[in-house]
Amino acid sequence: MSGFTTDHLLADAEILAALRGIAPTSDFAETAARAAWSVLAEPGDGVAGALVSVHGASGALAAAFSDSVLLGVGDAASARALSEARGRWLPRANVRAVRDAVRGAREVGALLLVPGDALWPERLDDLGPHAPLALWVRGDAGALSDARAVAIVGARAATGYGEHMAAELAGDLAASGEVIVSGGAYGIDGAAHSAAVGSGGSTVAFMAGGVDRPYPAGHQRLFERIRNHGAIISEVPCGAAPTKWRFLARNRLIAAASTATVVVEAGWRSGSLNTAGHASALGRPLGAVPGPVTSAASAGCHRLLREYDAVCVTTAAEVRELCGDDTETAAPSARATPERTRLLDALSSRAARDTEELARRSGLSVDRVRAELGLLDLDGMVVREGHQWRRGT
Repeated sequence: MSGFTTDHLLADAEILAALRGIAPTSDFAETAARAAWSVLAEPGDGVAGALVSVHGASGALAAAFSDSVLLGVGDAASARALSEARGRWLPRANVRAVRDAVRGAREVGALLLVPGDALWPERLDDLGPHAPLALWVRGDAGALSDARAVAIVGARAATGYGEHMAAELAGDLAASGEVIVSGGAYGIDGAAHSAAVGSGGSTVAFMAGGVDRPYPAGHQRLFERIRNHGAIISEVPCGAAPTKWRFLARNRLIAAASTATVVVEAGWRSGSLNTAGHASALGRPLGAVPGPVTSAASAGCHRLLREYDAVCVTTAAEVRELCGDDTETAAPSARATPERTRLLDALSSRAARDTEELARRSGLSVDRVRAELGLLDLDGMVVREGHQWRRGT
């Protein structure tokens, strides 16, 4: 199809003008081609990824509708795969569709990131040919570029226990600098995002549809807060609907973008187990929060612990340990005793607590809590607010 090349895209004045407003790059040919690929290919399309990895996005676009097999392998299997892929791409090979995508992004203030951009989250490249070809971002486009991130995922139909655990973990982790990554859904996702924002930290929500129509609709106020304290990201263009397949494909981005993945609450066949599977396949640390053995809502977490070598985590400190956190070495006097560790676990970075409450939560005497708080205060690890204390940031 000779009418769908990078030259044709850049010859469209509206596409070029929109790209200048949404793309933090001067290589508009490659960016335009990747915008087109995000329109053409479904998330995780390995044939598109292989073609782009060999020929670049612009070259791959030219090759996609030519008579040549240019995957770099040239065998019958590759020829057959490319032929089938062309059949998928051809109905979407329309300059107008690309124009609508970039125009929609400009209208909502989204940015278009591509590999090689300074703000591109490089952890996603570990997905190989299934890595995203481009990312559409609303909010802080650099939210994932350098920071350590923890994915917190779980059931939509979460229990009060699950939402409480998700909020406790996300709030403490976000307050200490980790970016909380999730999918913006009801239940565990929403609790994690809300706690991260509430603690003054950063959070990122990966969408299954376009960033101009984040789903679910009932979370619009939360999505506004996420944009102000992080980012909403999708690999499908503006206007794309959040289909069931795209939710599953989106899960691989949540796992790949994160240093570690923690499943807080999940049923036996929960979609969160799909995210956990991607994390495991990528070699990312995987944690699961246990629940009551009689709770069907935690059956998936128990399955991860029993069958998939997930690590049991119950506190933010244990999640940091899962991530390989060695920040305690910066404060040797504050890491020496089990009592001090118990007190740190009892402290919250969001809510200040008095010494009696800390004693109850840690199982220490009030006098011992006061003594340990004094030492932690000297090391800058706690903050005093009147007669109450919270974990320092």
